[in-house]
Amino acid sequence: MSVPNYEIFAIRYAERNARRAEHFIGGDPHDAPMPMDYFTWIVRGGGRTFAVDTGFTEPVGTRRGRKHLRDPAQTMAQLDIDHRELTDVIVTHMHYDHVGGFASYPKARFHLQEREMQFVTGRHMRYPIFGHSFEVDEVTAMVRLNFGGRVEFHDGEAEIAPGISVHHVGGHTAGLQVVRVHTARGWVVLASDASHYFEHIRSNRVFTVAYHIGAMIDAYRTVERLAASPEHIIPGHDPLVMKIYPAASPALANVIIRLDRDPENSA
Repeated sequence: MSVPNYEIFAIRYAERNARRAEHFIGGDPHDAPMPMDYFTWIVRGGGRTFAVDTGFTEPVGTRRGRKHLRDPAQTMAQLDIDHRELTDVIVTHMHYDHVGGFASYPKARFHLQEREMQFVTGRHMRYPIFGHSFEVDEVTAMVRLNFGGRVEFHDGEAEIAPGISVHHVGGHTAGLQVVRVHTARGWVVLASDASHYFEHIRSNRVFTVAYHIGAMIDAYRTVERLAASPEHIIPGHDPLVMKIYPAASPALANVIIRLDRDPENSA
């Protein structure tokens, strides 16, 4: 049985002004801007469509000082996708900017690592160093969805569909998972927050929000093993992604890009 070649789209839905020292444990000697982009990803092929992460809502983003540019679910209409009909959403982890838009998918089941749910409902959430990146209402909503039979838990590695798999890496959160997708250009890994920026994985430095620093470094090696090449690794928040991959169409430049196509520029 042949494995489908999937299309992968990245929808840029928000941005944040920040500086380099905010993005590396131990700081950074260069006091320079290092802005952050926020994405929802779409994987389409084999007669099915999957969303990967849901983004945050505008009120939550505004309260946290992020600039919300567009609703990622509604923007899917530009790809002839009705978010209300999607049946599968992969949640890489439950930070507010990755799970906050869950309500836009009324028919979906949510694919999550069981360790992530244990983490966000466990003892570490009493400490702000861990809990500040989560929204209590979103955590409790996912618990309710589980009671409704709409959360599909995974333990480690799992195939979601032929050519799409999730892989637990942890580190950034206890249950962070990355997504491996088969495309016409080879195996692409949506690294999400296993590597916020290209620079993190390439320099073996780590982001400032961490559950286990050693696991964050180990995650880089897992991502490298799963991807066809370094050019097949997609970081979770790097604005360079929008600059090196082609737009889904000329009208969607700087809004939706294609990650199943070869990069047009080097990172």
